[in-house]
Amino acid sequence: MELTTERCLVRNMMMKDADDVYQVLSDERVMTHIEPAFDIERTKNFIQSAGLCEPPLVYSIVWKMTGKVIGHAIFHLFEKNDYEIGWVLHQNYWGMGIANEVTKELIKYARYLGVESCIIECDERQIASQKVAIKNGFAYEDESDNLKRYRLVL
Repeated sequence: MELTTERCLVRNMMMKDADDVYQVLSDERVMTHIEPAFDIERTKNFIQSAGLCEPPLVYSIVWKMTGKVIGHAIFHLFEKNDYEIGWVLHQNYWGMGIANEVTKELIKYARYLGVESCIIECDERQIASQKVAIKNGFAYEDESDNLKRYRLVL
């Protein structure tokens, strides 16, 4: 998969992305409400198991101006014909509308694939993620284990 937004490229992960991905996943502030920060070995394992698997579960988000990987997009079959959408971004790129930009492109791609609905799950404390979901037409569905689930029927 390769998708282009105004400022980013969403593409398959590559092992050469490890250093950039590590800069994101090793940041405790970024990983708050997700899981403990990664070391480089765990980052490489993540790329191997989630990015290089078939089909991939995550994709690199590349800042077009520099070619640097600034995070990853989550896009994979969730259940039945529902796809999960998500993102994890380097904190230097927070508040710039990138998550919204990537989400819009992933929704378009899901429609192209004939997906029935998309899901965004986020920790109840991830207010910015909830705002992106609502801004893109996702409706609150339920909550379990401190995760809020939003759904967009396509």
